Amino acid sequence: MIVYCAVAAVLALAVVLLVMPKFLPYLKKLKFGQTIYDLGPQAHKAKQGTPNMGGIVIAGATLFSMAAVVISFAVKGEMQLLLSNHFWALLFVMLGSMAVGFADDFIKDVKKDHEGLKPKQKLMGQVVVGLLFSLYCYFYVGSEVIIPFTKLTWDLGVFYIPIMTVLVMFMTNSSNLQDGVDGILSSVTVVGMAAFGVIAVFLMNAAEQALAIQNYQVMAIMCFALVGGCMGFLRFNRHPAKIFMGDTGSMFIGGAMVGAGMLMKLEFLLIPICFTCIMSSVSVMMQTTYFKITKKKYGQGRRIFKMAPIHHHFELSGMKENQIVVMYALVTLALSLIAVLSLTAFY
Repeated sequence: MIVYCAVAAVLALAVVLLVMPKFLPYLKKLKFGQTIYDLGPQAHKAKQGTPNMGGIVIAGATLFSMAAVVISFAVKGEMQLLLSNHFWALLFVMLGSMAVGFADDFIKDVKKDHEGLKPKQKLMGQVVVGLLFSLYCYFYVGSEVIIPFTKLTWDLGVFYIPIMTVLVMFMTNSSNLQDGVDGILSSVTVVGMAAFGVIAVFLMNAAEQALAIQNYQVMAIMCFALVGGCMGFLRFNRHPAKIFMGDTGSMFIGGAMVGAGMLMKLEFLLIPICFTCIMSSVSVMMQTTYFKITKKKYGQGRRIFKMAPIHHHFELSGMKENQIVVMYALVTLALSLIAVLSLTAFY
């Protein structure tokens, strides 16, 4: 299985490195440039017009690699792996989330409407994706979630559906908010999805039922394919970025993260593995809530951070973009190791 995971990662990496040099000039020709908002850090003004929607290449490379490796199992006579597992559900949550992001990017970059999707439109799209995926998980995975460091599970019953629908929405939005500094989301995704891939391999070795083993194989292949795709994308997205992934890529990644967590019943492990993404959302909620409360109380809103999401606070505090990326990657690495160690109860 390790060989298949390695092949998935290398294949996705190779696809990105081969396709991106041709894709970049195409985006520039079409003038699909990123719009930098006035409210953002002033240093980001120089990024105005940088090609956007690079997430199309990440998604394409990941899905091509994932499909190629999974189909190879079917060719070997293991057709059940392709027809009776979570492969299609995983594709749905990744592509469904990506579709919402792509629509937003398309309106902003192609239609030149800087507002993109209306909040209600984006919310509706995310609700549909989250609800359908949660229903699938409820009926075909179960309503139990594994409690870290134990073999115990917590059965959420029918409440699983609304809770997980909100989780899908929260994680895709969190991933989107994280993508605000050159290379930051690509870097934490490489580390975090590698951790999820290792976890999938561990659970595969601990599983007894054939179908469960096959499901974990699919998870592992997807995780390492995304690792390879993001590693290749970093070649072009590291500071100073030649291209941004846009909502297309960030929401695809968010869908992959939450999809892996839910299909393996490891929703709790999203907290350490996706901690930096989660804190991006939490910092925005804290900032917004505190501003509204203080404005109502004092007549003038006050802020907790210099700017939210919190990576912009670090940037305005004097940290360079590369320093922030390294810090976030190291934090993700440390917390991901803890997440992997939480599986010791299965051995």
